[in-house]
Amino acid sequence: AELAGDGRALEFAIGTGRVALPLAERGIGVAGIELSRAMAAKLHEKPGGSDIDVVIGDMATATVPGAFRVVYIVFNTIGNVETQQAQVAVFRNAARHLEPGGHFVVEVGVPNLRELPPGQTVQPFHVSEDRFGFDELDVVTQHGVSHHFKIDEAGAQHFACPYRYVWPAELDLMAQLAGMELVDRLQNWDREPFTAESRRHVSVWQLPLE
Repeated sequence: AELAGDGRALEFAIGTGRVALPLAERGIGVAGIELSRAMAAKLHEKPGGSDIDVVIGDMATATVPGAFRVVYIVFNTIGNVETQQAQVAVFRNAARHLEPGGHFVVEVGVPNLRELPPGQTVQPFHVSEDRFGFDELDVVTQHGVSHHFKIDEAGAQHFACPYRYVWPAELDLMAQLAGMELVDRLQNWDREPFTAESRRHVSVWQLPLE
């Protein structure tokens, strides 16, 4: 909201509006790009959702009319883009939508490879009586699969989500290729400093004024 000011905001992978709707309630003009028609339909069913314009398409290539003060992607969604080339295309598409001086914001996790012993490719991230999850990692290709298991009376349910993890410095290079430069990197939305121990980050790049 601070970066948008009196301008417009564009969310890549807007989903069902978890972030877009609160921004719109603050009086910010919000638009979105979403690959899933079903998720966009859920957004438009919510109070205020019908006022948010959503383009159905790939956030690496789809376009929305007009220029925006801020473009943003939250909650590891950049990792759902499974190749480096396509991730670069996302950055370039964000830059195309920004007005001069505008900002691109990405929230994403930092891969915790320091705790991965040599030869091991599986890393648990949640273990409880009724739910457990682990990441299956390929440190050569930077590809992973996040496995989620839920156990109830009906048995075990499994959901797997493939992704490509990406390092902060790699994101900075993608931004540079798109004509943007890093202006801020924080550990979280509470603005805690980013450190070597941070497990995620919120990074902000800016398109030059000229």
